[in-house]
Amino acid sequence: MNATIERPCKRWAVIASAFLLASCGGSIDSNTAVPEPIMRVMQKPAYQNAAWSMQVVDLDTGQVIYDLNSSGQVFIASVRKVFSTGNALNALGAQHHFITPVYRQGTVAANGALNGNLILVASGDLTMGGRANADGTIALTNFDHNEANSLGNAVLSTPDPLAGYDSLAAQVAAAGIKTINGDVVIDDRLFEPFNFRGEFNVRPIFVNDDLIDVTLSQSAQGAAVPFDWRPKSAAFSVQSTLTTGSATSALDIELNPELPLCIGSANCVGEVSGNVPAGLVPILTNAYPLIRTFRVTEPSNYTRTVFIEALARAGVTVTAAPVAPNPVQLLPAKGSYSSAQQVAQLTSAPYAQDIRYVNKVSYNIGADVTLMQFGLAHNGSTTMAGSLAAEQGELSASFNISPAQYHFIDGSGGGDTTANGRAVIAMLRGMSTKAAFAPYFDSMPVLGVDGSLATITDFEADSTLAGAKGQVHAKTGTYVAENLLVPGKPILKGQALAGYIDAKSGRRIAFFLTVNNVPITGIPDVLTVFQDEGTIAAMLWKMQ
Repeated sequence: MNATIERPCKRWAVIASAFLLASCGGSIDSNTAVPEPIMRVMQKPAYQNAAWSMQVVDLDTGQVIYDLNSSGQVFIASVRKVFSTGNALNALGAQHHFITPVYRQGTVAANGALNGNLILVASGDLTMGGRANADGTIALTNFDHNEANSLGNAVLSTPDPLAGYDSLAAQVAAAGIKTINGDVVIDDRLFEPFNFRGEFNVRPIFVNDDLIDVTLSQSAQGAAVPFDWRPKSAAFSVQSTLTTGSATSALDIELNPELPLCIGSANCVGEVSGNVPAGLVPILTNAYPLIRTFRVTEPSNYTRTVFIEALARAGVTVTAAPVAPNPVQLLPAKGSYSSAQQVAQLTSAPYAQDIRYVNKVSYNIGADVTLMQFGLAHNGSTTMAGSLAAEQGELSASFNISPAQYHFIDGSGGGDTTANGRAVIAMLRGMSTKAAFAPYFDSMPVLGVDGSLATITDFEADSTLAGAKGQVHAKTGTYVAENLLVPGKPILKGQALAGYIDAKSGRRIAFFLTVNNVPITGIPDVLTVFQDEGTIAAMLWKMQ
């Protein structure tokens, strides 16, 4: 006979959303009740007004091992990526390569003069050779620059962000073109631009992940802070008045404007100002440099300039002004290019590497583009709305996941993205039966080893849990917003973790875990919650 446990009910409301707490309502089968050691973590004082949800199942049989509020809609943040990356990987295949071609219009004279335009046709290649390792993999760091401003620091990957454009330019030169008596155009019509979180409109062409990295080095009190930036281009430059203040002064780094609207115009400059306290130990890395980023708000304008500069390095002269808006009015009819006109192409790493990049570091723009690539492959959709609709159909047909089980607004988990634990588990179990499961599994961060789980190591303080290191492959998700109940203070609306555990017993389990609505004071509190979830994952490894 299965017993039920009734628990007291509480409620917590924030930003027009209300959730029953994990300890509220319904009945819980005692055979799937959460073990006491895990409950002790969930019942820490920091979580007294928070909502936990969890489901743990045997991957092969689907047997529910533990269950807590798994039917409730909860904030999952970037755990949403397990859906977008899985569907895209199934649709395109792990070995798919994106081909970015360059075409000439007009004829090439005997002296190497192209009397016409040169056109780069964007393919949606996320890295464009800018993160290419020698072994063909995409270079990653555990603190990716895409979150440098929100987290307060980053570690830059080492490959040259302009390497792909230099390769294309060298091929153009090798094709016999020495001068372009026309213009250089970026054909960015692969999909309709979509807005990324109020920052800019994403297009299917990238240089350095649509970021300019600013590197800040250490200096003595009263001195200017040494700085540099990459990529170097006439499209955008950086100036700084940042100085080092006393050891007791506050860290205050201002980027003006963080979202520059001048890209495509001459003399587009970003300014860094403020104060760095002497003796500062940088967050995350505990060492200099400090990294901040400006957003490339006009990707096609920026890429056009970068490509013209790469052509110049390859010995190809372009008569058109290098800094100008991308002249889309010069493009021919979409899809009208002839293979005889092709003069260069860039081939991406295998698609499994893109998925690995998106999941390991939780690359949000990459996840949104991944959804768009799925829509294109699935039914030719070129809009975000169309891709979301295509995904909804696929989740219903292939994974038996109802639209009532989730609310997705993009491919990355932005804003009030929700799902219930059962939907996440259904996706994880469904992917385990697909041909692309191995690269999907390998794309997940690994507990205590790499990606966004690299620094989750508190569990190792307990020798009985230390063996969990390397055995948890799971996607993370963090959603911080303003706490409307305490104006001016943040709240962790969702910290989620979901994936696979190769348990101590030898069996593989799928799990979903999230806590919603945790009052916090800043990033250190978020990291504490993150560590607690890592400890719970380690406990699951031990218990199963």
